[in-house]
Amino acid sequence: MPSKLSEEISPFYVMDVLERAKEIEASGESVIHFEVGEPDFPTPDVISEEAIRSINEGDTKYTHSLGMPELREAISQNYESLYGVKIPAKRVAVTMGSSPALYLSIISLIEPGEEVIITDPHYACYPQIIKIAGGIPKTFRIYEEEGFQIDIGRLKKAISPRTKAILINSPANPTGVVLRPDVMREIAELGVFVISDEIYHGLVYGGEARTIYEFTQRAFAVNGFSKFYAMTGWRLGYLIAPEEFIRPIQKLQQNLFISPNPFVQRAGVKALRHASFEALEMRELFDERRKTMIEGLKGLGFKINSEPGGAFYVFVDAKGLNPNSHELAFDILEKARVAITPGIDFGKGGEGYLRLSYATSIPNIQEGVKRLGEYIQSKGISL
Repeated sequence: MPSKLSEEISPFYVMDVLERAKEIEASGESVIHFEVGEPDFPTPDVISEEAIRSINEGDTKYTHSLGMPELREAISQNYESLYGVKIPAKRVAVTMGSSPALYLSIISLIEPGEEVIITDPHYACYPQIIKIAGGIPKTFRIYEEEGFQIDIGRLKKAISPRTKAILINSPANPTGVVLRPDVMREIAELGVFVISDEIYHGLVYGGEARTIYEFTQRAFAVNGFSKFYAMTGWRLGYLIAPEEFIRPIQKLQQNLFISPNPFVQRAGVKALRHASFEALEMRELFDERRKTMIEGLKGLGFKINSEPGGAFYVFVDAKGLNPNSHELAFDILEKARVAITPGIDFGKGGEGYLRLSYATSIPNIQEGVKRLGEYIQSKGISL
C-alpha cells in the first residue's frame, strides 16, 4: 500500500487544470492558458548556445555536489551587484531547480514536529514540502484589503516555542505582491530563521525586490533561473545559507541528488554574465501584459484592490461568480475554454479567488478576457 504521507499529500490543482486543458486541446479545440506560471518566451539564444557548446565538448559528467565553482562565484557576484551584499561563494549551493533548494533549506534546518510559518494564501507546494521534510506548516492570514502585506502583529501571534522558521515569498505567488522593506526588516528582527523564496526577483515593475540578506544573516535565500531567464525546463536553482549549514546541505545533496547537471550550470554562468539585456526585455513585455490583464479584468467588473507589483500573476476575488474556486475554475475551462488556477490551490485564504497568469501573449490575454466576459454574461451576473 502507498505510504500515509504519499496518500495525504494534496494535489497541485493547477496541474489538474493544465492536464484537462491539454485533453480539450487534443480534441481540436483552442484553450487560452492563464493557469501555468511559466514564461512563454524562448530561453535567450546566448544561454542555449552555451549549453549546446558544453555538451559538444563532452561536459556531461558529475560536478562538485555543491555546484561548479564558477557558477557559485557568479551567483555571489550577482548578489553583490544587485543588492550590495557580500555573500562568499562557499555559502552558495547549486541545485536542480529552486524546489530542491527550498527542500534542502528546510530539511537541513528543522527537526520533525517543528513548525515553519507561511502566509495564507501561499505558493501551493510550500505546505507539502514542509510536511515531506517532517515539519508542520503553520499559516497566518494576509488580506487583500491590506495589500496582501504581512501584518507583523498577526505573524507574532503565530510564533510558538515549536517555530523554527518563517517562509516568505517576495514577489509573491499567487498575489504578485512585493514585500515592503520595513516589513522584511521587522520579520528579520523576530529572532527566527527566515527562508526567503526569491525566485521572482528581477520580475518587478516600478519598484525593486529586496533580498533577506540585506536585513539578516540568520536566513536562507532560495532562487533560480526559471522565471527571469525563461529557463523553467532547465531545472537550475540555488540556495544561499549560513556557513554552518553548508556541509550538512552538501551531504543531503550528495545522497538525494548527487550533483546538478554540468552543461546546465555552464548555461547558468552565461545567463548571469551575458543575458541580462534579453531578460530585461522580457520583463518589459511582462509589464505590458500585466497592464493589459488588469485593464481587461477591471473592464469585466472585477475589483482589484491590490495590483501585482511583481511576478506574473493577478489574484482576483471571484466570489461573486462562485465562492467555490475549484468548481468555478473547471466550469470556466469547460464552458469558456479558459484555463485558470483556483484560489483554493493556495490555501484556505485563497478560496473564492482565481489566479490568472499573464505569462502569455497580449492577443491571448485579450482573447481570454473576451471569453471570460462572455462566460460572465451567460451567468447573468454583474460583478
